[in-house]
Amino acid sequence: MRVQTFPRAQILQEFHFQCQALAASNNRGFKQEFEDLSEVGKELTTRAGDSEANREKNRYPFILPYDHCRVRLSVQNSHPHTDYINANFVPGGGSERDFICTQGPLHNTTIDFWRMVWEQNVRIIVMVTSLREKEIVMCEKYWPLEQGTVYHGLIQVTTVSRRQGPDYFITTINLRQKYCATDRIITHYHYPPWPDRGIPRDASSLCAFTDFVRQHLEAIPRLGPTVVHCSAGVGRSGTFITLLWLMQLGARGIKPNVRAAVEDLRLHRMWMVQTLEQYIFVHHCLLQWLCRRTGGTSACPQIQGAATNNNHRHQERPHTSGGDRTGRRRRRHRQEPPPDPPQNTIQQILHPGNLLRRLLPSSTPFNPGSHTP
Repeated sequence: MRVQTFPRAQILQEFHFQCQALAASNNRGFKQEFEDLSEVGKELTTRAGDSEANREKNRYPFILPYDHCRVRLSVQNSHPHTDYINANFVPGGGSERDFICTQGPLHNTTIDFWRMVWEQNVRIIVMVTSLREKEIVMCEKYWPLEQGTVYHGLIQVTTVSRRQGPDYFITTINLRQKYCATDRIITHYHYPPWPDRGIPRDASSLCAFTDFVRQHLEAIPRLGPTVVHCSAGVGRSGTFITLLWLMQLGARGIKPNVRAAVEDLRLHRMWMVQTLEQYIFVHHCLLQWLCRRTGGTSACPQIQGAATNNNHRHQERPHTSGGDRTGRRRRRHRQEPPPDPPQNTIQQILHPGNLLRRLLPSSTPFNPGSHTP
């Protein structure tokens, strides 16, 4: 059995019609879909991230990795908590571990970040945040911006070259571990114009950047997951992964399903695609990208009635003050941690036949039973 594919023009026409329907009556359909996703993953546990020994390793206290798919580092010197990093494996079009979604490294977790990159054989890192915004540190500078070498634990990080694209930077990094003769080349993509609250001002800019990364992923062998991070590792990171994932499918003639993709991602990391604005923006970007792939010379169709500007900004990282509704909801959840989900529930979440992970390239036979999570 093979995955059914469709002509690009048909995909564009049907997706445009779908977006128009969702945008009708002041985005009523978008709002309903996004609200329906609000409880996805809430029953999943975050015990490792919530433990006293690991709390200082979390950039934001209420954004924690789910236990069932968290990235586990090698244990150092028999210390049990040294396996922790605030990161989750999340799915793409091929497997449960196509991506690692994580927070921007802290000063005290930069060593752990590079350990993760080395241990998971990562070759591509995508950063969709600036280092600082309005005097607030969004992410630690964990690599040399110019040519040079820094050391993080046993990992030697050397910037070989750095070039600038229209709105992004591409850095080639040489990675070497002490006592290891081999080294690795890491490609670091940095897209800084995405604000902490809101969305990029230009959908075409993000589309071009995401498609550039997509083409790179298509051209290299899959040696390890692709790391994607912003500051918290949920809003912008989730939006980027959703867009990239659906571009990968669309390039193969597979119809995009934004709601299903976000639902699947939220079963692996909390609050992926965190705001309604980001959710609508994914649709705008996909529509524009599909239009350009059809080769049409006329203006791309727009989603009439759906606003995606930055007039209504949303906080990606929750405040801890008493006035924050999200924080209060998460605190109540933390007071009585839920029991571990039954094993069959986890198996259902991870089953490769669920949602979009079964949608492999059309040249690949589809056999749900053949994939091992």
